[in-house]
Amino acid sequence: MSTITGPDGKPRCRWCGAAPEFLGYHDTEWGFPVADDRRLFEKLSLEGFQSGLSWRTILAKRENFRAAFHGFDFERVARFTARDVARLLKDDGIVRHRGKIEAVVNNARRARELIEREGSLAAFIWRYEPDGKQLGKPQTASTSAASIALSKDLKEQGWAFVGPTTVYAFMQAMGLINDHVEDCVIRAQVERARRNFSRPGR
Repeated sequence: MSTITGPDGKPRCRWCGAAPEFLGYHDTEWGFPVADDRRLFEKLSLEGFQSGLSWRTILAKRENFRAAFHGFDFERVARFTARDVARLLKDDGIVRHRGKIEAVVNNARRARELIEREGSLAAFIWRYEPDGKQLGKPQTASTSAASIALSKDLKEQGWAFVGPTTVYAFMQAMGLINDHVEDCVIRAQVERARRNFSRPGR
């Protein structure tokens, strides 16, 4: 059974029943297309922090992460120094992992460079939206040809903590694919949002 019954009696992706905070995230965020550079940068950063951990841990700390990284304003984060990293390593409201913290600072600098070249982070990322015909059954994969290609491109530009699995989870969440299971009541809402979405840079 790939669905559970939500509080309104309608079916939803089974994973959103694993923790109370997942339902709202599933119903209002996950899979809806995003073109805002700061939100895209935030999600890539949080997916990097999730590596080896559960999404529940990250979601519970999301507001703390936003406070620690100035709302994921990459212009500000790009100016972080070793002193900022040391400060964040003492912040028990976030995941205190030096490599992941340093990756966000590094990636903020890379994002700034990318935007100078491409115009926006969104225009670059949405180039990797896969053709719907190439997608398998929802929630049966952890990587895809598109996530492998985007991961490779980001790594070549010097980004860190952007492996293909991390990037695939990012693509699911930011609406580059609709990975809600077929019977999920939110799937049709996401499909409508994707149909009406203006792809950046096109």
